[in-house]
Amino acid sequence: MKITVVGGGSTYTPELIEGFARRADVLPVDELVLHDIDAARLTVIGGLARRILARQGFPGRLTTTTDLTEAVDGAAAVLVQLRVGGQAARLVDETLPNRFGLLGQETTGPGGFAKALRTVPVVLDIAEEVRRRALPGAWIVDFTNPVGIVTRALLDAGHRAVGLCNVAIKFQRRLAARLGTDPGRIRLGHAGLNHLSWIRSVTVDGVDRLPELLSGPALDELAAEIRVPAGALRDLGAIPSYYLHYFYCTEQEVSAQRAGGHRAERVLAIEKELLSLYADPALDHKPDLLEQRGGAYYSEAAAALVTSLLTGDGAHHYVNVRNDGLLAGLPDEAVVEVAADVDTDGPHPVPVPPLPPEMLGLVQAVTAYETLAIEAALTGDRTIARRALVANPLVREWELAAELLDALLDANRAHLPRFFASEAADA
Repeated sequence: MKITVVGGGSTYTPELIEGFARRADVLPVDELVLHDIDAARLTVIGGLARRILARQGFPGRLTTTTDLTEAVDGAAAVLVQLRVGGQAARLVDETLPNRFGLLGQETTGPGGFAKALRTVPVVLDIAEEVRRRALPGAWIVDFTNPVGIVTRALLDAGHRAVGLCNVAIKFQRRLAARLGTDPGRIRLGHAGLNHLSWIRSVTVDGVDRLPELLSGPALDELAAEIRVPAGALRDLGAIPSYYLHYFYCTEQEVSAQRAGGHRAERVLAIEKELLSLYADPALDHKPDLLEQRGGAYYSEAAAALVTSLLTGDGAHHYVNVRNDGLLAGLPDEAVVEVAADVDTDGPHPVPVPPLPPEMLGLVQAVTAYETLAIEAALTGDRTIARRALVANPLVREWELAAELLDALLDANRAHLPRFFASEAADA
């Protein structure tokens, strides 16, 4: 059994490697392949990965390569965790919108739009190579943001793909700690879109514990943790994803960003330090600093999901899949983030109660934006791109969208050839 990680030079990778090593008894992997276009990073990450696997007695072998064809040839599953343009592009995503008085964020709003334009064509090209070279029926697991948009593009193109995010598993672990129970006993009524979801039940052994989490000191603690007013949680009767902070507290976040300090700057510093640590030949485990990088529990979620897809254990996961009537009010082709039991046939979503109007309206608006964003990414059509920005609840204004689009395209010119094809032809 061969499993490939595209974007294997990511600083997340050591955690992912540990996840697969821990599952060697239930997921018999013969070969783990790390692929990346950055040979220098791949050398550093690959060295640490080998030491981690040796320390844990992993029976398979590790391969590193910059050749995508070699990487995916004969693979049973391919995980995609790349960032087109690297952290430098992320910094632009987080800062450029501020010039227009808008929220800067790497996966939502105009920054997330720019990331989608850069990412969708690249991931689809990778997926085509997977279709040609991997085993028949191989799975693509996408952790590349914006996960919902990228997963929908993959599914629209007919690929066997599942989207994965770590938001739900983080909540599961944190709520288990609050309730003093084992995470495996908790089932979350988690539903919505990627980075736009709500938890409407927290069931432990069949009993919904959400009401006690939304009252007393627990409510204030939760509100502070996700940076959403306690009153909002009370009114919603639900726990919003912490990404809802950007929608419920937009002006507050924009003001904070204007005052200085963006997550990308911190991540750049963390990554530099991590790579220095990883290069130490004595290091044979993930350092504590990795927890500050983000993506907590990603390795656990990813390794467990791949295990279910390849062994059919039927375990419970939180994944991004086609709607197909699951969430009323959304088109079948929309990609939603929900709970599902997973086997070799893929995810089998758990039924979802209808979303109330205040949730459904926002989900419908963002779904419309996502539809247009994918079309813009694939066509390089500036009119469609402007329509996408106007449909985005964090932009909306037409004249603002037109000026903003020009700035986003110019800043990402090297990664968006479709939008500059006419200029290239004239040259």
